[in-house]
Amino acid sequence: MVSIAFIGAGSVVFTRQLVADVLRYPELADARLVLHDIDPERLEVAEATARQVDRQLGGRATVVATADRRAALDGADFVINMIQVGGVPATERDLEIPARYGLRQTIGDTTGVGGIFRALRTFPVLEALAADMRELCPDAWLLNYTNPMAMNVWWLSVVAPELKVAGLCHSVYWTAHDLAELVGVPVEETRYRAAGVNHQAWLLEWEHEGRDLYPLLRERIAADPELERRVRVEIFRRIGYYPTETSEHSSEYLSWFLRSDEQIERYRLQPLEYVGISHENLAELERARQTLAAGGDLELEEGASEYAPQIIHSLVTGTRREIHVNVPNRGLIDNLGQDAVVEVPAVVDGDGLSPVAMGALPVQCAAVNQAYVSVGRLTVEAARTGDPLLVRQAALMDPNTASTLTPEQVWALCDELTAAHGDLLPEALRAPVPAGVL
Repeated sequence: MVSIAFIGAGSVVFTRQLVADVLRYPELADARLVLHDIDPERLEVAEATARQVDRQLGGRATVVATADRRAALDGADFVINMIQVGGVPATERDLEIPARYGLRQTIGDTTGVGGIFRALRTFPVLEALAADMRELCPDAWLLNYTNPMAMNVWWLSVVAPELKVAGLCHSVYWTAHDLAELVGVPVEETRYRAAGVNHQAWLLEWEHEGRDLYPLLRERIAADPELERRVRVEIFRRIGYYPTETSEHSSEYLSWFLRSDEQIERYRLQPLEYVGISHENLAELERARQTLAAGGDLELEEGASEYAPQIIHSLVTGTRREIHVNVPNRGLIDNLGQDAVVEVPAVVDGDGLSPVAMGALPVQCAAVNQAYVSVGRLTVEAARTGDPLLVRQAALMDPNTASTLTPEQVWALCDELTAAHGDLLPEALRAPVPAGVL
């Protein structure tokens, strides 16, 4: 029996999809599913959700719920991490406090000021999780969904290099899916590979029956002026390769889009968008709770689209698949830092998970990625050394932040966010910082 621990299972809608995807595989239908969350009410809904999904799909799984993380990890074969340290209130602070300084973010979970502080809240919990895994399930795979993906996997490579870790994100899959629909080609008939960094990888190979699909995409864009008002299309136009994350995400990774009201209107952007999304997620949790309390059936999406169940199935059964993962570079992309975490294709089967070396990115793609990597490197180093100055320097390197705020404003903003997050941050990083290094 395969044992799968879900850490942060209170992300109930996501837990529902993951459990359904796992249990739809006949070879995994009798899995042991151990749900953990620190919020007892969310954990209760997650447990009821998993039990109902299991009943709908045949009722062969064993479902366990526990508020004790160590109990959840004990003997696990796979650990799926989807925690959100600080919950919605911390997310709101990451977006709303910078907005008062004039810094606009849409999602704030990957890089930039929002990503930096989200990472610094998450690192201590990841380190404790890794320590528990080292003791209780050292051979387990840690499959991470928590953002900021690249920084979190990077931190794990520093504090627990001996663990088997893969960061999983569905952005490459959905980019290929949506573009195939746009050009009128069945996605299952396409071949695609992307590489770069999470939420800013590049669709380097995209073919149908041996034909490059990029010319067809260019024709489709030229025929629809409204498509030219999307961030990703503008990036594609200027860089030459299509980026693998939504326009909303992508807009805050560069200096081009959120710097003015005119650009926001032109590219149809909504600053602070993730505040609304977060509240909708809470509403969806409440709808699920009410449905379960009334004895109703939860709706299950068809098809296994998430990578974690696919990886688990491949490792258990030997079924060969190619997916995309976030892992330490180690020779996978030549012109990005070898200490960085990159997103690349990987082959997974009964022998393990093998990332594919992609060589050098097109130089312009690597140039765009460098700023993102620099923010991550400084954030990881800030946590490793306990130096709060590096937190401010990480924010200075972010293109969106630098396009809007002066260095003095960056310092003041980081001071306010540090105070607002309080003891969610490592103690050393809560120390006051002079306004410079002279």
